[in-house]
Amino acid sequence: MTITSLLPRRIAYLVGALALAGALAGCVSNPALQSARLDSTPRIAVISAFAPEITVLLPQVQQPARHSVNGVEFTTGTLQGKPVVVFLSGISMTNAAMNTQLVLDRFNVSHIVFSGIAGGVNPGLHIGDVTVPARWGQYMEWLMAREDQPGKYTAPGWMQAELTLPAFGMMHPRPVEVRSAANPKVTQKFWFEADPRMLAVANGLAAVPLAHCHASHCLKERPRMVVGGNGVSGQAFVDNKAFREYAFKTFEANVLDMETAATAMVAHSNGVPYIAFRSLSDLAGGGDGANEMDTFMHLAAANSAKVLQAFLAAWK
Repeated sequence: MTITSLLPRRIAYLVGALALAGALAGCVSNPALQSARLDSTPRIAVISAFAPEITVLLPQVQQPARHSVNGVEFTTGTLQGKPVVVFLSGISMTNAAMNTQLVLDRFNVSHIVFSGIAGGVNPGLHIGDVTVPARWGQYMEWLMAREDQPGKYTAPGWMQAELTLPAFGMMHPRPVEVRSAANPKVTQKFWFEADPRMLAVANGLAAVPLAHCHASHCLKERPRMVVGGNGVSGQAFVDNKAFREYAFKTFEANVLDMETAATAMVAHSNGVPYIAFRSLSDLAGGGDGANEMDTFMHLAAANSAKVLQAFLAAWK
């Protein structure tokens, strides 16, 4: 076979390859094939982590419409007269981050509100109280330090500048690396602040009647709402007295949970204001007996939802 006879085949191959490349490029740039918003109305995203937290809210949504994306069900409508999109993030930092970004991509979200339960860290708070922290941090972005001697841990020298908070044994909390539309340069950040205007509205709420009994179980203390202070989040369910004391002393935290700081980080990256309402379902290992989450999670979820609805009613 001569070179001359091969040319038509090579030309045909090149033409075909160019056509395929053009088709693929068309697929990438075709808006109809990209993730599209399912709703254009500006809405407040109302997020809860698991079913008992959202069952109180969903029946209150007016003119509900349901949308499903990646298995996540989003309900649009109005709540306390405000346009909302309500959904479950799923439990854990990964689910919270992933599905917070999903709602921002698929809906026109103006603000983010998280409502749910948490473990109490501040010994001055009690089960049923509703906390509205002013900022949230991720306490499990850790260095697991080298044990040079029994009980003696050493961090790499190049990491020393990051380790500004006390360790819990070998575990040293670190800031996370973050970028945002406002600041695309990679920076390190531990605390993610709630929106000041949203906090001010929460702080100005009239007394919200909070439940203190569920089924046959009643609390010793009447629940109250506390605005301000810190919250921390991590991938662990905490039921340990020593770690609870460490978290309160180190982070001055009122509560800890498994989602809010991840949502706060996504909100920061996208420049969307957020706030979180978390009611204490247990004391994260600080109680006298067994963990009480299973006993009081429905009461706590209902109290958080009551404060959330009072907030939406007051929001302008």
